[in-house]
Amino acid sequence: MADRTRFGPAGIPDRFKTLIETVSDVPMLLHAEGLDAFEYPAVRWGQTAQIKKENAELLGIRAKENDVILSIHGSYYLNLFGKKEIVEASKRRIIACAQAAHWMNAYVLVFHSGFYGKLEKRFALKKCIRELENIVELMESYGIKDVLIGPETMGKASQFGSLEEIITICETIKQTKLVIDWGHLHARGKGSFKEKSDFRDIFNKIEYRLGTKALRNMHCHFSKVEFSEKGEKRHHILGNSDFGPDFRLLSELISEYEMHPVIICETPLLDYDAIEMRDTLQLTLKL
Repeated sequence: MADRTRFGPAGIPDRFKTLIETVSDVPMLLHAEGLDAFEYPAVRWGQTAQIKKENAELLGIRAKENDVILSIHGSYYLNLFGKKEIVEASKRRIIACAQAAHWMNAYVLVFHSGFYGKLEKRFALKKCIRELENIVELMESYGIKDVLIGPETMGKASQFGSLEEIITICETIKQTKLVIDWGHLHARGKGSFKEKSDFRDIFNKIEYRLGTKALRNMHCHFSKVEFSEKGEKRHHILGNSDFGPDFRLLSELISEYEMHPVIICETPLLDYDAIEMRDTLQLTLKL
């Protein structure tokens, strides 16, 4: 649980890459920019952790020293709705990321659950819950009890991850964290966030179903998103007025609902736009 609203990048900003020797240097650079969150990118990982235990532990130490909260984004190569061998491989990838999250003291493991394929949505939801319950059991068997799992809302109609599905999972499985990707929801709804009331409807639904604590402490991704009839196409910077959603509208509700989310920037300008979002919220709080 964050003690305040925190901002940071999804992955290592490009301009950091010439300044660091190892990933453990990232928290110091983020702290220097006034940022206080970092989502470690494990998006290309296979079925074993691609970071050494000692390096992950050092990242965790440096993050604590620099007051940076850590999360981790799991492999893109997941599908909990495919053939048995694909599902089992996906679960091994999730466990590998959970192990690394445990080493570095990341509080949540964020991931994309997969594609519906030929499954009806109601059956896909039941299957996802069953597989996630098994994943939690496997994590506990490995002694991983301090990492929450966070299947996120997704931006394409073909992907599992509607708001309703993610809320239902959080209602059903104790060791989950609500992860809302606002750009994904905007794209999935073909531009659904036009006014502050559109965000408010989502806030109220979350609070009614999951409670005030879950609402106030959600884990978020934010980016402006271009979309087609099928949903999300690509991410854009905050300064691109051709695309939504508008972070200013979200910031007003964060203030109104007295929230303390962790907000991870997924625009092409990872740290610059994280700073812009932070500054936007600070101005809103002063009004």
